[in-house]
Amino acid sequence: MAGRTRDTIPVRSGEELNSVLLQQFLEEHIKGLPDGELKIRQFGAGHSNLTYALSINGWQAVLRRPPLGPVAPKAHDVEREFKILSALNPVFPAAPKPYVFSQDSAIVGSPFFIMERRYGLVIDTEFPKGTEPSEELGRKISELMVDTLVKLHAIDYTQTALADLAKPEGFMERQVNGWIGRYDRSKTDDIPEVADLSAWMLGNIPKSPEPTIIHYDFKLNNAMFADDFSELTGLFDWEMTTVGDPLADLGAAMSYWIEADDPELLKTGFGKAPVTVGKGFYSRKEFIARYAEKSGRDVSNIHFYLTFAYFKLAVICQQIYYRYKKGQTSDPRFAHFGGFVKSLIQHALATAKKT
Repeated sequence: MAGRTRDTIPVRSGEELNSVLLQQFLEEHIKGLPDGELKIRQFGAGHSNLTYALSINGWQAVLRRPPLGPVAPKAHDVEREFKILSALNPVFPAAPKPYVFSQDSAIVGSPFFIMERRYGLVIDTEFPKGTEPSEELGRKISELMVDTLVKLHAIDYTQTALADLAKPEGFMERQVNGWIGRYDRSKTDDIPEVADLSAWMLGNIPKSPEPTIIHYDFKLNNAMFADDFSELTGLFDWEMTTVGDPLADLGAAMSYWIEADDPELLKTGFGKAPVTVGKGFYSRKEFIARYAEKSGRDVSNIHFYLTFAYFKLAVICQQIYYRYKKGQTSDPRFAHFGGFVKSLIQHALATAKKT
């Protein structure tokens, strides 16, 4: 996903929206909507909620809805994501402004919400045309990513509506047990290492620092930058956001932050390796060190959080692969996810044993 704004594609077969009903809804709920025909395209990247670009004669917005087919309980809760953005946008400008939520599944086939469309540069596996990669640019992007995470974790969640989400006591215990349960419910192939990994995680849960708002899907292709990379102008995909252990958020971020010497399947499991394998980008060690310096938090147990993050990522991929195997999605991108899940499980166990 490279280029100006998040790249859009024609809507994939089977994922179309009812443009007539949707335009009627927009006309009823969005003030100042111009006359004209609603045009719909799809954001092609991402493996979770379906995201669409809407436009009517110059007016533009984004629609988010759950994926097709049955989904895991509490997953892909777009009403929750709408509420999170409503609480965050006033205090964290990188969070897009949400406009309206609808529970009416008759319009697009599921609940959905509409939010503002942000503009800028989104980077994933390559830089957009006109942007010359350099060591300086790699460092700058790395610094912006770290500093944005630190700013998010510095927000006083008790002064926002997110205080209603706060159940900080036992957060990591619930996370570890919950994600082990999610794996068991979506299991397809037998991966022997899961038992050892599960036992290690359950036996090594650290004491959490003070809770903060956590994004929990913080990665480069969920961020948007100004044309000159002077600032981070947007952060997307807030569906997993909650109040919890900030080091779990850092660990999750690092599970997506790929280095040049990582195992090949880790680098290419989602396709082409991300730009973070290039010169100038922070290593995970450098990223974590800057986070510790800027936030003042003790990161001595980060190996646990990184181990758990690789497992969590494996489970997310397993849930997608389960839907693919059951015929609930036919997206060919998911055909190889079984091997990717096994690689992530093995990498997580290797990370645990490095201590």
